[in-house]
Amino acid sequence: MNSDIVLAIHQLNVSIQRAHILKTIDMDVFTHRATAIMGPSGCGKTTLIRCINRMHELIEGVSVEGEMLLNGHDLYKMNPIDVRRQVGMVFQRPNPFPTMSIYENVIAGYILNNMKLKKSESDEIVQWALSKAALWDEVKDSLYRKGLFLSGGQQQRLCIARALAMKPSVLLLDEPTSALDPKATARIEELILELKKTVSIVMVTHNIAQASRVSDYTAFLYLGELVEYGKTEQLFTVPKDKRTEEYLSGKYG
Repeated sequence: MNSDIVLAIHQLNVSIQRAHILKTIDMDVFTHRATAIMGPSGCGKTTLIRCINRMHELIEGVSVEGEMLLNGHDLYKMNPIDVRRQVGMVFQRPNPFPTMSIYENVIAGYILNNMKLKKSESDEIVQWALSKAALWDEVKDSLYRKGLFLSGGQQQRLCIARALAMKPSVLLLDEPTSALDPKATARIEELILELKKTVSIVMVTHNIAQASRVSDYTAFLYLGELVEYGKTEQLFTVPKDKRTEEYLSGKYG
């Protein structure tokens, strides 16, 4: 497998009950790049990223055909727990664990998987992950407080730190700024530009301007089909498909 490709998706078809949600998706996700997944509501964006960390398996009546290779390994033959360690996920609304301190939130993946850490190791991981999420300086004196006193934007960065603490190969972001104000959104966008130097990012966004600002590659989904996929600059300036052009010009969303 090409070392520039962290995730290869081949002939992915997903159905829920009898509805065909994703139709024969083929795309490569590139190492240390940000890939945006765009398209109107209900086109399969979130389903696609849930298949990448096998969260679709938690929904009844889902069937998946096709292949995904993560760093050359068949993702559907791996232990789901290993997959979710290697593929972190951050959701639309910030969801720090309410009963845990900021410190515990960051190492929650280790706690929940019964992975024993020495105090010095967990201290190091917490500082590293919070620093990567551009939050350390803001919370270093409040590590043992519950995370719920933080602002929405800080809570979302805490969730990013929690995902990063497991040192994933891929970080999935499902509309990570849709619940945030413009200032917090700008902070997360800056963070994405920094993070992609060390982790490959796949991000669902409704925000066309955001995709153009932070992503290197963009996939446009429509009615479950991958209409177009390529370098963001190219797709935004000279789309090959009329449906992409119409979406980018705001004809449907």
